[in-house]
Amino acid sequence: MAPKNTALKVTIDEKLGVERSLKKFKRMCESFGVIREYRKRQEHRKPSVQKKEKTEAAEKRRKKTQFKFGRGGKI
Repeated sequence: MAPKNTALKVTIDEKLGVERSLKKFKRMCESFGVIREYRKRQEHRKPSVQKKEKTEAAEKRRKKTQFKFGRGGKI
């Protein structure tokens, strides 16, 4: 299997300037999930730890919505 060409060419438009071109590049990276993937690959976590974190995050979200909408979850 041939490696993908992942090089990205960024051209700086003279009308927009460097700052706006950089912002545009950052938005592109964010939309393609480059930053999320980078952070995910920075350190390896065991699957058991990932599962534990996922369940803790779900419980935190559940508690937050319960508190927001009252104890019964009704409006």
